[in-house]
Amino acid sequence: MDSRKNKLATRFLALLLLTMIQAACSVSYKFNGASIDYTKTKTITIADFPIRSNYVWGPMQTIFNNELKDIFANHTRLSQVKRNGDLKIEGEITQYSQRNKSVSSEGYSAQTELSMTVNVRFTNNKKHDEDFEKQFTSTTSYESTQSLNSVQEALVTQMVKEIVDQIFNATVANW
Repeated sequence: MDSRKNKLATRFLALLLLTMIQAACSVSYKFNGASIDYTKTKTITIADFPIRSNYVWGPMQTIFNNELKDIFANHTRLSQVKRNGDLKIEGEITQYSQRNKSVSSEGYSAQTELSMTVNVRFTNNKKHDEDFEKQFTSTTSYESTQSLNSVQEALVTQMVKEIVDQIFNATVANW
């Protein structure tokens, strides 16, 4: 009977030890990407980005500004303020263009590439060595048999999401 109790106790201790080792060796990741010291940084000012491109699609500005503000609202605990934020993001949409990407065997355009570039000025009023001015670009392609009007909203929304993710990662994610 004692040997049976010893085996049971030994198994229990081994299982307990294995569980403790596994818990001690686990790694945790935050997939929202934000690495902000909320004891020092509490607010963010995000200015509306005007369009300074020669080629313009009107709704692009609203889509971009809303998406940029939404990512910080949804993935950080920063309060958005109109001015004097601990972090400040401002800039402009500097380029929106399309060009032929590939040519068919008949000599006609087969694919068209749509491109968008945004210039960003980031100021960290708590840590000025992180300040920068940088351009972020996204491109996407569509079949030339499609009209730009029929695909423009979906493609611009996709490019805006990519650029906003790049801006988020460059400003608060430290990736």
